[in-house]
Amino acid sequence: MYAVIETGGKQYKVQQGDVIYVEKLAAEEGSSVDFKAIALFGDGKITVDSSVNSAKVVGKVMKNGKGKKITVFTYKPKKSKKRKLGHRQPYTKVQIESINV
Repeated sequence: MYAVIETGGKQYKVQQGDVIYVEKLAAEEGSSVDFKAIALFGDGKITVDSSVNSAKVVGKVMKNGKGKKITVFTYKPKKSKKRKLGHRQPYTKVQIESINV
């Protein structure tokens, strides 16, 4: 069975046992989090109507961390204006434990 969940303004297709990286959640490592299911796929049928509202996807927070550093460089030509910045996007690593219908 597959489910489509929404978190952090993005949608993810998950099944039991998957490990996903999502936008940072306000949850500690080892705690469980619930996600809202948008669609369910299983037994050869797709469910996207009001019966999905009762479905929950439960995941366990494995890690809170930061991604690799990216360099942001901006400049204005002919003006000697340059700026170099770095950015590390925070994330939460979640393992999907169950899909409750």
